[in-house]
Amino acid sequence: MSVFDLSSRTVLVTGATSGIGFETARQLAERGATVLVHGRTAEDAQAANDKLIATAGVNAAQLYGFAADFTHLEEVEAMARRVVAEHPHLDVLVNNAGMAAPERHTLTADGNEIAFQVNFLAHYLLTCLLETALTSEPGGRVVNVSSSLHRTASIQWSDPHRARRYSRLAAYAQSQLALTVFAADPRVTAVSVHPGACETDLLPLYAISGASAAEGADHVVRLCDPAVEIVNGAYYDRDQRVDPAPAATEDRTVKRLTKLADQLVGHHA
Repeated sequence: MSVFDLSSRTVLVTGATSGIGFETARQLAERGATVLVHGRTAEDAQAANDKLIATAGVNAAQLYGFAADFTHLEEVEAMARRVVAEHPHLDVLVNNAGMAAPERHTLTADGNEIAFQVNFLAHYLLTCLLETALTSEPGGRVVNVSSSLHRTASIQWSDPHRARRYSRLAAYAQSQLALTVFAADPRVTAVSVHPGACETDLLPLYAISGASAAEGADHVVRLCDPAVEIVNGAYYDRDQRVDPAPAATEDRTVKRLTKLADQLVGHHA
């Protein structure tokens, strides 16, 4: 992969304390970017920053830690406020934080199915609240780290929290389809990327073995490069642009999802 200079760019990476998120933060920082490293807690974010400085030789001045537990939407809102206050111009938001849905049906304190909230709703809210920073100058973009499993999914419009029929795989796939659909939202230029089955905590959902997290991060980082032209709503399988599931580009679905997400994060957005 060619190395490009990102020294004038500011990028926020969610879920940057391990796996693809950590490797994405590392590669961005090594290319000179200012990286806002998100962790579930301030301690997690600080530990990731310390590791980047110690193992990758990254300059501490390039790294800023941010914390929010995505199972609490008020923490997402508080983090977004801090980002806008401290970094009013943001070039890229990498929506990477993710979790496998648990075996048992689980709701957050906000009343949402946990994988739907962590993987999609929190990122939806964060993106909406960061819109001013991302559009302060032309060229701001969002990269959603999605999954090929979105193809197996359907959004249960009447029961998005899957209270009636819960399956962890269906819940996870629904959250990935929602994230992929959201890339077609016209407010901020966004794309989705399936980084491949990688050696991360989510690997058991896909396969027995996978590529390294660093290889997965390559495909995410490439889309952060302003020299790579992107089309809003585009979907990439690793480094190839391919068609997503048909539902992901339907205007009607995009509008319907926006309406649902606005309702579910409503008192925060």
